[in-house]
Amino acid sequence: EVQLQASGGGLVQAGRSLRLSCVASGVPFDDYAIGWFRQAPGKGRELVSCITDSDGSTYYKDSVKGRFTISSDNAESTVYLQMNNLKSEDTAVYYCTADRLYCSRYGWKRDPEKWGRGTQVTVSS
Repeated sequence: EVQLQASGGGLVQAGRSLRLSCVASGVPFDDYAIGWFRQAPGKGRELVSCITDSDGSTYYKDSVKGRFTISSDNAESTVYLQMNNLKSEDTAVYYCTADRLYCSRYGWKRDPEKWGRGTQVTVSS
């Protein structure tokens, strides 16, 4: 059974950093790509970043490029999202997701099949 457990959210001031963690149990990293979606109040969900561990392919939404870094630790079955220089527009619930579909530098072609519970990130200006 696939389980995705996200943590690390919180309330921070603009310009500060947070690191989100996603423990992905039952997800063989050789077969799955892991990604982070977010949904802000009143807005649709959007793909922020994803990674295919088998070859290190990554995707970043334009607005987070240069500020966010996704990484994976296969031995710990954990994917991280390091978020630096946070802005108020980064405020959202962040969801860890997984799919067998390859994550390329263009992202995923469809919504991932596995979703975890979200973690709230609030950035105050």
